[in-house]
Amino acid sequence: MDERELLNISPIDGRYHSKVAELGQYFSEYALMKFRIYVEVEYFIAMTELPIAQLKDFDSDNRGKLRNIYKKFNIDDCQQIKVIEAKINHDVKAVEYFIKDKFDELGFGKWKEFIHFGLTSQDINNTAIPISLRDALIDVYAPLLEDLINTLSELAIQWTKIPMLARTHGQPASPTMLGKEIRVFIERLSKQRNVFNAIPFSAKFGGATGNFNAHFVAYPDIDWISFADEFVSSRLGLERCRYTTQIEHYDNMAAAFDGLKRINTILIDMSRDLWTYISMDYFKQRINKDEVGSSAMPHKVNPIDFENAEGNLGIANAMFEHLSAKLPISRLQRDLTDSTVLRNVGVPMAHTILAFKSISRGLKKLQVNEAKIHDDLDNNWAVIAEAIQTILRRENYPQPYEALKNLTRNGQAITKATMQEFIEGLDVSEDIKEQLRGITPFNYTGMRYF
Repeated sequence: MDERELLNISPIDGRYHSKVAELGQYFSEYALMKFRIYVEVEYFIAMTELPIAQLKDFDSDNRGKLRNIYKKFNIDDCQQIKVIEAKINHDVKAVEYFIKDKFDELGFGKWKEFIHFGLTSQDINNTAIPISLRDALIDVYAPLLEDLINTLSELAIQWTKIPMLARTHGQPASPTMLGKEIRVFIERLSKQRNVFNAIPFSAKFGGATGNFNAHFVAYPDIDWISFADEFVSSRLGLERCRYTTQIEHYDNMAAAFDGLKRINTILIDMSRDLWTYISMDYFKQRINKDEVGSSAMPHKVNPIDFENAEGNLGIANAMFEHLSAKLPISRLQRDLTDSTVLRNVGVPMAHTILAFKSISRGLKKLQVNEAKIHDDLDNNWAVIAEAIQTILRRENYPQPYEALKNLTRNGQAITKATMQEFIEGLDVSEDIKEQLRGITPFNYTGMRYF
């Protein structure tokens, strides 16, 4: 770890930087500049395809040279933009001036005033940022989530046949299957992933107040609405909002952050459950022989992966909550609060990615302690009371619930022998008794639909 990382305030750029460094290609200052340049250059190229007299002599063979401005964008270029920004105190305008300098270098100076033509800063920001978020979700987030679901699916199959004592309100309840309990989270994650994937990535592109004022006054014969629709959808892969103020509505972006938050909340729930099962000794954890669990107690192996995940998911959700609540609200045609908070999108994404990696690591350490799970079932024969009273209800036996209640709530230990003795004392046929004798905490696990 270099000195910069040691001195950083945020653990995202310090302690955990190596684990989330890939997000720098999407959410860093460098990345924002690169995505802005991408939009500006592609916008200029799209303009050259319009019937604009001043651009008709631009040779289409030069488009590759223009695209190299963003394709070959590097840290030195980034530094140049920061020097310009320091002079003029405007980050988007600094990008414009940088591209104009590149046009001069390429011999395209006669067309450079068509860079950023008719646009406001938010036409660039409200396209660049959704693109960066979309690409990060596709390239980094989605594969990790898919790997997590796949890992859970493998474990669910592996643990399908393991009966386990369930707990409702923390108390022993009707038995379940370990694999099925994992499938609960697979289903939740999969459904919310599908809901999330249906949310479009929206953009604003319409000038200073969304009406193409500058475009229309310069070229009133061009259908700027159709142009913008086509440019945003075909070139940028976004969905353009037609009726906007200076900024995009952010409603779909807010929905995306809410969707990410819901997935994170499911993973918090799962992390807490797995933590609890570890504390109950249902799971052991594989560890590196050199790893220290507790600084004071040598025997301990702490469930740190699930604890780390829970903490990071909580931080991520707090920020996603603020983003989704703040972004759709702006004073009149626009204020600056959206730009301020949008610079932090990468932070909750980083905490989410950290959590995903922690959970994945934790899942790979889990070893089922079947002996402990078996003992808990064997020590809780009272949980088949539900089964017995249900069959007795079927047979119209008088007050079966009350009979089992009296048996299981009298302070005596309920064992296999206790239940067998109770069954023998029932005034039912031998066939019914035989059926009741066959019920155990190990097989009273419901339908095998998985």
